[in-house]
Amino acid sequence: MLLIKNVKVIDGTGAEAYASDVLVSGNRISAIGNFPNRKADQVIEGLGGYLMPGFIDVNTDADHQLTLFTNPHQENFLKQGVTSIIGGHCGSSLAPLMYGSLESIRKWTDPNQINVDWHDFREFVSTMKKRPLGVNFGTLVGHSTIRRAIVGEDLRDLTDPEIEVFSQVIKESLEEGALGFSTGLGYVHSRQTPYHELKKLVSVLRPYNAVYSTHLRDEKEDLFAAVNETLNLFQETGVRTVISHFRPLIKYEKNFEAAFNLIDKTVGKMDFFYNLYPFDTSIVPIYTFLPLWAQKGSLHDMLSSLETAAIRARVMKDLPTFKKGELIIAGAPGNDHMIGKQLGKRDLIKAMIDSGLKAQIFHKNIDHQKVIELIFAHKALVGSNSGGLGERSTKTFPKFFELAAQREDYSLEKAVHKVTSLPAEKFNIPERGRVAEGYFADLTLMLNNQVKYVIVNGQVVVNKGECNQTTAGTIITRG
Repeated sequence: MLLIKNVKVIDGTGAEAYASDVLVSGNRISAIGNFPNRKADQVIEGLGGYLMPGFIDVNTDADHQLTLFTNPHQENFLKQGVTSIIGGHCGSSLAPLMYGSLESIRKWTDPNQINVDWHDFREFVSTMKKRPLGVNFGTLVGHSTIRRAIVGEDLRDLTDPEIEVFSQVIKESLEEGALGFSTGLGYVHSRQTPYHELKKLVSVLRPYNAVYSTHLRDEKEDLFAAVNETLNLFQETGVRTVISHFRPLIKYEKNFEAAFNLIDKTVGKMDFFYNLYPFDTSIVPIYTFLPLWAQKGSLHDMLSSLETAAIRARVMKDLPTFKKGELIIAGAPGNDHMIGKQLGKRDLIKAMIDSGLKAQIFHKNIDHQKVIELIFAHKALVGSNSGGLGERSTKTFPKFFELAAQREDYSLEKAVHKVTSLPAEKFNIPERGRVAEGYFADLTLMLNNQVKYVIVNGQVVVNKGECNQTTAGTIITRG
């Protein structure tokens, strides 16, 4: 039994904070009220701090970068007050793996770091229940992951029988607990996916009240068309939709403004959202800097082409000029000595070859002032889009609350709602995201604007600001 005393409860619904004590029994909140004489195995003195639901990071790369396995404690998330994370974005997920291959995540990391002992989503859930997890983890199923299992590296339209197989795999995954379905239309293996294929696959989600998340087909010159395509898909399928990392990129501000206005005009209060983070830097696979004409085939195919002098010269000619500090290597599997290096045009091509096109790049390319305004919009959800690289992995939620405190029109209760019960509702995560009797005891206690205690499934995992290496998280599945 855990008793949390003398706190101001922000319950996650947006309602005003109130003074109370909270009693936790097992992994659930058992009672909320005034318990001055109640004895408990463990007592936390809240000192008038704010007790709120644990935050939900709706877009992480902890699965893509395999830090779920290599760093199971997930201290970076816990110290921010995050108790649940959602992966499987941008078309790549850890399950289902029809042939046991993690090829779809190799743009982010080396998939050989772990041994895969699952195939379908049910087996994945069973495996994750046995593994230590610092935070709760839920996942979408990835379009590229399933598509590559069906057609391999072929960049062609699916046949009708293949779409039927694909649809059945999605259905089975949803029935086994997947939160939804994602596409990474900006990446080479999905960029040419036809609209009719997307519509058939996304339509599968409707009876399950599951979410569709997409990395847009284009975030630059053709951003408006990419958003319009996504809006059409939303309207024709009726499936709740989230645009991943919706970013106002520098040099494309007018395109973004037009796309944003289109969303604002089209969806109103309907179930259409986007997620973003309050920083000016993207983390992107290095191969995406190649001109589109050079992004063909597998990473091996692209690398082989790049090693040809004539192709390198043509790539060099088509690359833009980068300012000092605009590009920095964030990660390079098997080449840690490259991390932190700043890149110009010539260095970028060398880094592509030296890393085997597998490096991750910090790209300072976001209009920071615009993103700070956008993150407080009604349709915005907060997602770090990180699995352990850069300040986004440690500061996304503290920065969000810091910015919220600077706004006269934005209460703390409203900020908490945006990162707790709202994402729990939109991703259909049951009995989390609120401080309520009977709900899972995922809780964050903030005192003087600092995260002091974090509780995951009833266990204290951050005590006085420090992680205690407890792994109390679990796999979370669709309600």
